[in-house]
Amino acid sequence: MSAAGRRWGRRQRALLWGVLLAAWEAAWGQLRYSVPEEMPKGSFVGDVAKDLGLQLPALRDRGVHILDKGRTQYFALHGKTGHLVTAERIDREQLCESVQQCVLRCELIVEGEMQVYGIVVEITDINDNAPSFREAEIELRMSEVTVPGSQFPLAEADDPDSGRNSLQSYELSGDEHFSLAVQAGPGGDQRPELVLAKALDREEAAFHELVLRASDGGDPARTGTARIRVTVVDANDNAPVFSQAEYTVRVPEDVPVGSVLITVTATDADEGLNGQVKYSLKKITEKASQIFHLNSENGAITLLRSLDFEEGDSYELELQAHDTGGLFDTAKVVVTVTDVNDNAPELTVSSALSEISEDAPSGTVVALLHVHDRDSGPKGEVRCTLDGGIPFRLEKTFEDYFRVVTARELDREQVSEYTVTVRAADGGSPPLQSSAVLALRVLDVNDNAPVFAQERYSARLAENNAAGALVLTVRASDADWGQNARVRYRLSEGRVRGAPLSSYVSVQAETGALYALRSFDYEQVRELELWVRAEDGGAPALSSNVSVRLLIVDENDNAPQVLYPPPAPAASLSSGAGWSGVELAPRSSEPGALPAGSLTRWLVLAVAAVSCLFLAFLLLLLALRLRRWRREQLLAASSGALRGVPVSHFVGIDGVRAFLQSYSHEVSLTADSRKSQLRFSGASCCDTLPARPLPDEPAPLLGANDPA
Repeated sequence: MSAAGRRWGRRQRALLWGVLLAAWEAAWGQLRYSVPEEMPKGSFVGDVAKDLGLQLPALRDRGVHILDKGRTQYFALHGKTGHLVTAERIDREQLCESVQQCVLRCELIVEGEMQVYGIVVEITDINDNAPSFREAEIELRMSEVTVPGSQFPLAEADDPDSGRNSLQSYELSGDEHFSLAVQAGPGGDQRPELVLAKALDREEAAFHELVLRASDGGDPARTGTARIRVTVVDANDNAPVFSQAEYTVRVPEDVPVGSVLITVTATDADEGLNGQVKYSLKKITEKASQIFHLNSENGAITLLRSLDFEEGDSYELELQAHDTGGLFDTAKVVVTVTDVNDNAPELTVSSALSEISEDAPSGTVVALLHVHDRDSGPKGEVRCTLDGGIPFRLEKTFEDYFRVVTARELDREQVSEYTVTVRAADGGSPPLQSSAVLALRVLDVNDNAPVFAQERYSARLAENNAAGALVLTVRASDADWGQNARVRYRLSEGRVRGAPLSSYVSVQAETGALYALRSFDYEQVRELELWVRAEDGGAPALSSNVSVRLLIVDENDNAPQVLYPPPAPAASLSSGAGWSGVELAPRSSEPGALPAGSLTRWLVLAVAAVSCLFLAFLLLLLALRLRRWRREQLLAASSGALRGVPVSHFVGIDGVRAFLQSYSHEVSLTADSRKSQLRFSGASCCDTLPARPLPDEPAPLLGANDPA
């Protein structure tokens, strides 16, 4: 099988295992994929829709999107296919320097379901970097008296790839005086050393040119070379010696730029030029070379730019101290960066509602939040809180995600809008804080019925009013909002004297104004009792009722009428026939004599008939009084009215004529009423006895339980 075929087979097996692993972890709320580095933008990573069981239309309807935890968005969700694809070209060596397993994390947020799924993507290495030496030209100085077998450390090659794609071997070519030995370092790395295989003779050869080749294990392999120039010098029998084989220094990440972190020292027992020591960096990463600077004269290591614990917490530097004769010593410097609480918590609103119904049940999710602090240890532990006095609480969901839920039912009539402030504080001293503000409007529900301004209403209306006259206005208010608070008025069904109530009065639906639809007559209708209903615009509608009493006020709109004698027609008066209202009596008339005329007989009969009816009515009243007496109920108004009339008023003083002119009575007996009335009017002329003054209201003579 060819090399290309083997690579294709390995990729297919890795892809199959990745799919099976993603399906297993999807069931536990987390997806895991792997993708090689340096893939072009838009490359396929995993089928998120299939692994989560989401239909493609639901991706848009439920508001599904990807949220990266880092500063750069490396992944995106393809809206049409549901695939997780790369959003940027990913360089594993740039993201995960000196890390064996490179993993990127992101979250898939389904806003419609308020769900969060974790996604872990492993970035696999490809052989995209060749081994390289920090210096392409290496200068070495050796004394001609150097003993064969002496070993001289060489600069190591660096290959940022991992696994088989990293540095695997070294080769040396160019001269028989030297050979190559490779030692294993404490971390498993390979350290090349130049071995003197044959004694040097400066007079024979003052320089030796060598080539050091470093190879990785990729397929095909990549190589890097460095040229070594060995200068043979006169004898120098003492090499510099560092005071420590390993230097360790701990510095906080906020140490100022330009500060001296540590100063290394090495001494040489030789004198003169052979005893002068200079310092150099033998091994350092590209990143560390931009942060630290070594003073070649005094061994001071200074800071070139600010440290960031979150970018790197430890650095190793390998130093070399050498004299002018080419002898040297090496030492290691370990710089440990300690964390400082210099990062405030990052609070992000992943999803939030802007409106909520006031009848939403307790526990309704209104927002999904993500919090992250780039500090480590207690300084990176974040505590989230809500301001007090609001009906909401925080719940922790997936890892660093929180959700804001209702703690109890809401009431829009008390609070119509909420400003919810979520605060995040880390564990530093003093703690750093950040906050996010959520604006939430409470939507109205029709849970309040209209309420009238008064428990009952009453009004007085003079009779003979104009049709359409305003009687009074009722007022009702509703604590709800919008359509639910719109109040309309209407009359409850009823009847008055056999006619519908709506034919007497009406109420304006919008304003509550009550109008009289006809002219009232006190002698027919004295009061109206009705109910007005106020109804809101909710669905279903809520309503309330109020009682309205309308009193009709009497006016003097009826003139007295002469019952007898009836007025004569105009024709009779012109011809002299009929009674003209004037009677003449002769001078010789005796006291008590009737005036003469054809009407005398009829007058006597009329007086007798009226008197009989009056006596019968008095007997009926007496019988009713005795019956009420047996029931121990006293009709004070009616009895007082009768006892107040003197006996002489019944028999008369000036005879029958005086009786007729002194009193007229009115009896009201109704078929549809349970009360009857007897009314006595005042005197009709100046020569009759005065009657008792009328009370404000006619006193009923018949009780509610008495037959008419």
